Amino acid sequence: MQNYSAVDVIDDGAAITLHRHGGESLRFHAVWLRDNLLDAETRDPGNGQRLITLGEIPGNVSLESATLNDAHELSLVFAPDGKKASFPISWLEVHAYDTASPSLPGWLPSGIELWDRGLEESVPSASFAEATTNDHSLLSWLKTVERFGFAKMTDGPLESGALLKVADLFGYVRETNYGRFFEVRTEVNPANLAYTGLGLQAHTDNPYRNPVPTLQILYCLENSADGGESQVIDGFKVATRLRDEDLAAFELLSKFCVQFEYAGTSGVKLRSRRPIIELAADGELIAVRFNNRSAAPFTDIPYDRMAEFYQAYRRFAEIVDDPEMAVTFKLEPGECFVVDNTRVLHGRIGYSGDGTRWLQGCYPDKDGLLSKLAILEDAQRERGL
Repeated sequence: MQNYSAVDVIDDGAAITLHRHGGESLRFHAVWLRDNLLDAETRDPGNGQRLITLGEIPGNVSLESATLNDAHELSLVFAPDGKKASFPISWLEVHAYDTASPSLPGWLPSGIELWDRGLEESVPSASFAEATTNDHSLLSWLKTVERFGFAKMTDGPLESGALLKVADLFGYVRETNYGRFFEVRTEVNPANLAYTGLGLQAHTDNPYRNPVPTLQILYCLENSADGGESQVIDGFKVATRLRDEDLAAFELLSKFCVQFEYAGTSGVKLRSRRPIIELAADGELIAVRFNNRSAAPFTDIPYDRMAEFYQAYRRFAEIVDDPEMAVTFKLEPGECFVVDNTRVLHGRIGYSGDGTRWLQGCYPDKDGLLSKLAILEDAQRERGL
């Protein structure tokens, strides 16, 4: 926590300025402070949920006074009702919004690390046994998934459905028309090309769903076939590489929606429309969707932009197919990998009819992983580690 030397009420009570030693400062609006009070009248002490509505805050709320104390707290008195409150300075620092706004479209939050083929030398991995019995090992693995968007796990049980035990480490599995989990092995007359020995271009799974699955686990039970190596590609790296070489192409793929569709099994017809590169309202890169097998005819791009859109789409695909982008590895029985399906593309090299290749897959949700990660991080901080 940085030291603060003074606080001033500014703009006729509409805001305050916290002055740091060294000349830097943070500003907070009175209405924002009132809406985020930490007392028991404003938030439930047990679950932290807000107990008041915005309508219960005076429309003309302002600050009558603001002082700093030796306990590193900011003490406030609000007008017109004289409400008193205080904030730990450390809390205000964590939740500060008086910061520079990212100007580059496709910006990423801190903690996200882009990667390419170079990561193949040290593929992030953890032991199932250690992650199951040691919270520190599990925390480290979950941080890796958040940082890189994928990670392997080794030494798992050799039994059908073992991937669900991996998902149970951090969350829950989403059931789809494929079931709680699905088989990935060669079939006669397959409902999906994943169930063949063909090589598969790197892709995100199920872009035709709304919402799209946010995580995928692929778990190996048998893999004696010649070929069949798995590949993963950082879709955020693909998108930012396109942006850096051709901003107009990046903007086309983030501006217009494309259609995805799946109707491979009786009674199922799934459709969605989303951009290939999805940005938040402030320009943050939040998702990529790329799956040539499931792309439907594009109808949301104007006639006079279609040709250049396809040029941008082709270039995106060329970057995906660049061997320098792919991390390649062969799963052994009892190994699996998890991918953030909103970020990381996965594919495979084709394999022959000799030997066997049997994987199982499922779709946990990322919010469960992030929740478990936050709980473990809180516990680590409480232990002072």
